[in-house]
Amino acid sequence: MASESQQVTSLEKFSNFTEWFDQLLLNAKIADNRFPVKGFLVYLENGAYIMERIRRMLEEKLEKAGHKLTLFPLVTTQELFAKEAEHIKGFSTEVFTIEQKSEKGAERVLIVRPTSETIMYPMFKLWIRSHAVLPLKVHQSVNVYRYETKATRPLYRVREIPWNEAHTAHESPSDAERQVREAIEIYSQVLRELGISFLLLKRPDFDKFAGAVYSIAFDSWNPDGKVNQVATVHNLGRNFSKAYDITFEKKDGSRGYVYQLCYGFGYSRVLAAIIAQHGDDRGLVLPPSVAPTQVVIVPILFKGQEREVMDYANKIFDELKDRWRTVLDDREDVTPGEKFYYWEMMGVPIRIEIGPKEVIEEKVTITRRDTLERTQCSRFDVSRRVERLMENLMQNLRERSERMLYQLIIDAKTMEEASKAIDNKCIARIAWCGSIDCAERIKENVGGEVRGERYDIAEHPDRPCIACGQTAKTIVYVARAY
Repeated sequence: MASESQQVTSLEKFSNFTEWFDQLLLNAKIADNRFPVKGFLVYLENGAYIMERIRRMLEEKLEKAGHKLTLFPLVTTQELFAKEAEHIKGFSTEVFTIEQKSEKGAERVLIVRPTSETIMYPMFKLWIRSHAVLPLKVHQSVNVYRYETKATRPLYRVREIPWNEAHTAHESPSDAERQVREAIEIYSQVLRELGISFLLLKRPDFDKFAGAVYSIAFDSWNPDGKVNQVATVHNLGRNFSKAYDITFEKKDGSRGYVYQLCYGFGYSRVLAAIIAQHGDDRGLVLPPSVAPTQVVIVPILFKGQEREVMDYANKIFDELKDRWRTVLDDREDVTPGEKFYYWEMMGVPIRIEIGPKEVIEEKVTITRRDTLERTQCSRFDVSRRVERLMENLMQNLRERSERMLYQLIIDAKTMEEASKAIDNKCIARIAWCGSIDCAERIKENVGGEVRGERYDIAEHPDRPCIACGQTAKTIVYVARAY
């Protein structure tokens, strides 16, 4: 009977994504979905480690850009939650609540944060007095809680969501617009460093964040044809500052409401994107920056030559361990082939094989995880070769993911073409007039949702709306989504 590691590599990612993904989560020690409360995951050693590395990458960039680390409470009151009408309308069906009983038996209901605007902004009102404290930029990495009514899905759609949220306040709308660009650049940098490709889309008004002026989303591609929203940036204008009375004294002595942004980066969804975009039929393929193990050394032992090989392998290990997260797999009860299967499934970027031949020739055999290409190099050049291969591997992951994204985008001129694209697990690029009625018709007839128009580039329609035949206002992207 095949081992678990062999079973996972036999599945084809694109043809059977759900089974491939679910088996890999458990076998590669990412997450266990068997916790008895639906939508709540147990993150295993590799999944927790990767998310922690992502958190550090993001927070370093946020803090370099002037965001201050904060930590706000988990709950708010119903009164504070209800202050922004559009916001509560958007989240009212998704919140978890805590019933708080007093000694006299009176009940008070507390709202568990689905996001933190209603928790942070009453404090902003106390902190912001003058233009001298602006811009105010804070962030926190916490779990938020949403009672998802759709079917839950490990990492993609959970009820306990690990993420980072940043919130800012500004003097003017132009300052707020500059902050939108900064937030987009920070998120883009992290995703590029992880090799994740995405569409940067301005959501249609009917799908923007509740209470926002407009919303920008990062939709990453997925092998099953559903896009994965990994991050969002929302320009709130003065909607929340008016609701929570956040005012400041301007330079001319008058008072005004601040302009605000909020933006969120989903750690579990980014982890899902890494697995889905880079993984293959053998298992994970991890970017070196977040891989729990970056280099594994596998000794190939022959009877009578064990000591020479292990001494040589230990020398290579000692040379690499201070620079890279390196493991020397010296297990005696596991064959080299079984070790190869295991470490390939774990996504380790670089594998070094050492046998008697390598010892005699003073060489090592190196395999890179993305292409499984095997090369040899001098043991005296191994550190430089590992560094170069990791750089090449990361560049290849990035380029490969980008190519796949654009292969999945199908330019559709009719409903039939768009429907075929969605059925083929692709993303349809269509012309749209901008009406909600046509968006609903598209969703009903095509099977995908209008996700929005490109924010990073201008695309002008050269044909009528795909749904009504009237003049199109924009080019939008249609896809199924998590």
